[in-house]
Amino acid sequence: MKKRMILTLIAIPLVFSQMVRADEGMWMVNLLNQLDYGELTEMGLKLSPEDIYDINHSSLKDAIVIFGGGCTGEMISDKGLLLTNMHCGYGRIQAHTTVENDYLKNGFWAQSMDDELLNPGLQVRFLRRIEDVSEQVQNRLSTDMTERERQREVRKVSKELEEQVVEGTHYSATVRPFYEGNAYYMMVYETYKDVRLVASPPTSIGDFGSLTDNWMWPRHKADFSMFRVYMSPDGEPAEYSRENVPYRPKHHLPVSMEGVEEGDFAMIMGYPGNTDRFMTSYGIRELKEISHPNRIHIRGKKLDIMKKIMNKSPEHRIMYASKYKGTSNYWKYSIGQMEGFERIDLLYKRTQLEKEFIEWINGHSERERQYVHTMDLIQKAYESRREYENAGQYLRETLMSGPEIIGFARSTDELKSLLEQSFFKRLFGRKEIKKEINQLRERASRHFRDYHRPTDQEIAETLWSMFRENIDQRFYPELFGRAMEQYRGDVEGYVEHLYTSSLFTDQGRFEAFLEDPDAETLEKDPVYQLSNSVYNQYYHLRDRSSQYDNQLQRGQRLFVKGIGEMQSDQTFYPDANSTMRLTYGTVGGYKARDAVRYKYYTTLEGVMEKEDPDNYEFIVPDKLKALYRKKDYGRYGEDGHMPVCFITNNDITGGNSGSPVMNGKGELIGLAFDSNWEGMTGDIEFEEGMQKTVSTDIRYLLFILDKFGEVDWLIEEMDIVDE
Repeated sequence: MKKRMILTLIAIPLVFSQMVRADEGMWMVNLLNQLDYGELTEMGLKLSPEDIYDINHSSLKDAIVIFGGGCTGEMISDKGLLLTNMHCGYGRIQAHTTVENDYLKNGFWAQSMDDELLNPGLQVRFLRRIEDVSEQVQNRLSTDMTERERQREVRKVSKELEEQVVEGTHYSATVRPFYEGNAYYMMVYETYKDVRLVASPPTSIGDFGSLTDNWMWPRHKADFSMFRVYMSPDGEPAEYSRENVPYRPKHHLPVSMEGVEEGDFAMIMGYPGNTDRFMTSYGIRELKEISHPNRIHIRGKKLDIMKKIMNKSPEHRIMYASKYKGTSNYWKYSIGQMEGFERIDLLYKRTQLEKEFIEWINGHSERERQYVHTMDLIQKAYESRREYENAGQYLRETLMSGPEIIGFARSTDELKSLLEQSFFKRLFGRKEIKKEINQLRERASRHFRDYHRPTDQEIAETLWSMFRENIDQRFYPELFGRAMEQYRGDVEGYVEHLYTSSLFTDQGRFEAFLEDPDAETLEKDPVYQLSNSVYNQYYHLRDRSSQYDNQLQRGQRLFVKGIGEMQSDQTFYPDANSTMRLTYGTVGGYKARDAVRYKYYTTLEGVMEKEDPDNYEFIVPDKLKALYRKKDYGRYGEDGHMPVCFITNNDITGGNSGSPVMNGKGELIGLAFDSNWEGMTGDIEFEEGMQKTVSTDIRYLLFILDKFGEVDWLIEEMDIVDE
């Protein structure tokens, strides 16, 4: 089966012909009327394009939100009830967790709206409309512009368009490039800032299998959390207030109890983060030789240290749970993608495509005029930036985001800037200074609550030693280089000095500083000094690399445009860029390798088979075991079994976490939370027959709410559809 989409202003042919395959595609929701709807109807879709995206009437898009900084959520009641993954709400759940109230271990179940927990800073954004602004942007560009000039003009006109469309409103807007800068669309959003925690299962259910099962199939977890969106009494977005009332969404998703079978239609809407399906062989080499090996090596060491402290006590486990999960996610992803590159020989495939492209150009004067330098631009850019990319990644992974002290010190920059103002500016800016101090107090309270100095110090010693051993001295931050000379390469001695003398490693010292802050104290603090030096070097390396990035962007834009002409009989979707997309497919299993074939669903039996009381990743709560023994599944079970997860061949990526999986009627059947190990190359190459979306069956989610959490009031709030 083939999928078709034609852009209104710029019809861009599909770059890779092998990519136009069943169930591939992250389609823009405002252009769905140009898909082959006959095909979709045959697959099981019952909705019109207007039922999915409409700016004048209620549609599916009005139920889908950007949750926090990078996940998807959906509205599932007319009282603002929001569903997303547990791992998307993990940091918020952890923030409410204490040893006395361990919501990670025991779960959190609000018994009424009065019990719902506040989450300062948490926001959700609703997409209100999409506008094609390609013509307005392209009219301001010319072929004789340098890449920097082009980018500067794009930013300028984008800002003008954004300001025009939201002037006098509470909306926000952003113009985003598509098809490597060959088209531009503007997204208009409405943001709600009062979002409260409603329910979350214990991690033994919501994160069953944790790191071991991450990116794998079969899976056996209910990866969900529930929040509620509030608004002002007059219906507008508002900061938290006791007077706020539950938000009434323009659309919310009904919940289907029908279940899934092999071949059933499945549709997903959400905000996929980034794909790079047009990456050339040079980019793949950079991933294979630099990016992935570095991440695997560095984060592996960091994870070992964190795991050691987490095994000491429940208090330490809570302290590092979210940090460990965040560090491990893309560490394992890199391992899987490296294996996938070899399995499908992706480097060879892309090399062959590039040879075909060069042959298409040669001997044709007009093509040579436009595209003859395309591959040279791309190749030279990757080769020239190689050493800067390597050093920059090591700097980020080891110094900037290795131990916590560098980022924490960086957070005081604004206060220092205010304190360095003239006497009169400080006098008239006392409120501003006081506000900044209070914000730092709040941040420090959260920071030190989950901070273990010996562990952070060990991370610094280990990772900074890796930086010293693997990176040439000419790429050192200036202060780090001087310290290595002073301490004769003794990283542990230097780290010991920092952790014993800095105010950023001790809560008492930091709080005392905030009582009477002055710029000179910050200026003399050794961690603050190092933080500045690290960030200065990071920006320096980024600038050195970016001069080649401009060259690369130009080459990539020409590459997409040129191969589009070469394969003009094909059409394609744009790469994911954190904008709303729809993907469709079917429920089904797959053959992973010789003699290994997976079915499309898992059941509660699999949870019990995996149970290991000595491994925190596979602990099963006693209450869940009791429900299993009694087969007390209520109306959620099927043929004496309790369905847990299922897989489809929908095309998703990071950012789709928490996305709704819907049937052809737009009813919720599952909650997407992961991809499978065999599909780890998916951000760069969709693997037909291999790439799968892993979702929690909505019936298991309801079962946990009802039978385990005993919050039937939430079940009653939803629109449950039995047929």
